[in-house]
Amino acid sequence: MPSFDEALQRAGEFGRFQRRVFLLLCLTGVTFAFLFVAVVFLGSRPDHYWCRGPSAAALAERCGWSPEEEWNRTAPERSGHGPCQRFLLEAANDTATAAALSCSDPLAAFPNRSAPLVPCRGSWRYAQAHSTIVSEFDLVCANGWMLDLTQAILNLGFLAGAFTLGYAADRYGRLVIYLISCFGVGVTGIVVAFAPNFSVFVVFRFLQGVFGKGTWMTCYVIVTEIVGSKQRRIVGIVIQMFFTLGIIILPGIAYFIPNWQGIQLAITLPNFLFLLYYWVVPESPRWLITRKKGDEALKILRSIAKCNGKYLSPNYSEITVTDEEVSNPSFLDLVRTPQMRKCTLILMFAWFTSAVVYQGLVMRLGIVGGNLYIDFFISGVVELPGALLILLTIERFGRRLPFAASNIMAGVACLVTAFLPEGIPWLRTTVATLGRLGITMAFEIVYLVNSELYPTTLRNFGVSLCSGLCDFGGIIAPFLLFRLAAIWLELPLIIFGILASVCGGLVMLLPETKGIALPETVDDVEKLGSPHSYKCHRKKKTPVSSSHL
Repeated sequence: MPSFDEALQRAGEFGRFQRRVFLLLCLTGVTFAFLFVAVVFLGSRPDHYWCRGPSAAALAERCGWSPEEEWNRTAPERSGHGPCQRFLLEAANDTATAAALSCSDPLAAFPNRSAPLVPCRGSWRYAQAHSTIVSEFDLVCANGWMLDLTQAILNLGFLAGAFTLGYAADRYGRLVIYLISCFGVGVTGIVVAFAPNFSVFVVFRFLQGVFGKGTWMTCYVIVTEIVGSKQRRIVGIVIQMFFTLGIIILPGIAYFIPNWQGIQLAITLPNFLFLLYYWVVPESPRWLITRKKGDEALKILRSIAKCNGKYLSPNYSEITVTDEEVSNPSFLDLVRTPQMRKCTLILMFAWFTSAVVYQGLVMRLGIVGGNLYIDFFISGVVELPGALLILLTIERFGRRLPFAASNIMAGVACLVTAFLPEGIPWLRTTVATLGRLGITMAFEIVYLVNSELYPTTLRNFGVSLCSGLCDFGGIIAPFLLFRLAAIWLELPLIIFGILASVCGGLVMLLPETKGIALPETVDDVEKLGSPHSYKCHRKKKTPVSSSHL
């Protein structure tokens, strides 16, 4: 009785049908990248902001000051104080009012031009060309931590989506959860754009993170399940390149749209277009087979064959389905057997390390002053060579060696950068860039390896669960960077270097998956650790029970 991979080989492993579906789903990577990093532009902190008291407001109106002029004449920061206080202009003398103060030098009314400072009890003013969530919700000074919360809550949403929608996709289908997630991202994103207060903003940004993770993880699994094993390396890396493409495009969107609501809508509304995929993207036939929906799977396979100019003979009318393949997934399934347990723990650590080191290096080198839009664009371009190097190496050397080498390269680069003298900045920048390149490669390879090491019924749930550690790493990365840097500027690099180097050693313990068919059962995964796994994994499995296609 033929296996699914044999039937797919006959129908075409990467023909016109798969290429069309693949390119359509790759667009999800662009919109997910928008969501993932948009906070850089949504929450851009203005160069100048100050507390505006009632006297300063009246004076600015009488004098006709521009925001820049008001900052120059009334902001304590201009006089060497912090921006979180204001001058008590009312205290010039017993009878001083805004009308009595000079437009050219209001502080001249005070002895030594030194007005009393008081905590801010007025409104905030911002000197910037466009609005952001910082100016919308006054996320400065005592409320500055709320800006960090906006990104942390998004990552919490990713984490929740990994558990809930990853499980749902394995139980109810990849396509239906993908479409629900796209609709959810669109609706919640619109609410975020028009949130009347910060509480509503945070709640719906969390929900947008939940659905955003659903779109990304589910589209990735659909793509890897409808192509043959030889093509998985290409689709797995190219879809990551579309994520990078989103990072490169985003600065252009932010540059031409003058306010955060417009940016939010621009990165959100395209998700509604993905609902049209209902008519052009099929459910994963591999998943249908595991749910004993053989007739539907056969119909899709025949459509694939027809579109690819192939013919699926009547011999492919039934396929082996084991009892294990139709069971509902749970976390215990990921750790119950030795090989599954080892893979799960190592992959979780790899996801965590990739997120912490990647985001840490982005924050350290990606935006270092200057033009925000150009700096962000360059930080995206740096990632492209990583994808090309992966395409050139993983088929020749396998997955494991490039995975380990990229982590070790990132780790060594971080450690070397930490101890390089400050007097040679070009060398420090070059070595740190190599670290960014290495961790980018590791981040992209972990997606591919993770999907190849889990059986069909656990694949979406397993990838989602392990990648949840990526979201956890994303939550703590900024705190790790800035808190440790306060102790010693290079200490975060040492931590990043240790994490990446340890990860490089651990991934060498994973089984190699180069050219091996996707495992369909836990037993298939256990066989990956045997010396004859490459051979055995191509043999036809002994049926436990069968279902007609």
